[in-house]
Amino acid sequence: MVPKCRGRAAGAVTVLTVDDQDVFRTALRELIAATPGFEQAGEAASGAEAIERAAELEPDVVLLDVRMPGMDGIETARRLNRLARPPLVVLISLDPTAAPTTECGAATFVTKQELSTARLHAIWTAHDGGGRPS
Repeated sequence: MVPKCRGRAAGAVTVLTVDDQDVFRTALRELIAATPGFEQAGEAASGAEAIERAAELEPDVVLLDVRMPGMDGIETARRLNRLARPPLVVLISLDPTAAPTTECGAATFVTKQELSTARLHAIWTAHDGGGRPS
């Protein structure tokens, strides 16, 4: 049987948050801290930084803003999926019409307004932890 996560704390699902705005990175940090079984692995403010941090930290999940200057979330998701240990990518945006196509390899799209502890758990469960080995 494949374990559902490879988190640092016993059984914790590790999360990398990516958003170009400090206020949203702070909100995501607080959401993860309030979500039992989830742990903040790190954060990034750009697509390029997200790829570097994900390669270094190997998080289970990446919460990734769709609209960022430079490399947007769609291209970042594509590149994250090419990593040796690709994370489960969850695209997020304030704009409900920003939902991308599945070609970028993201597991799902959620508006920032709908992201909650319950939703985070549901996404992880629905995707069976992304089938990632520990």
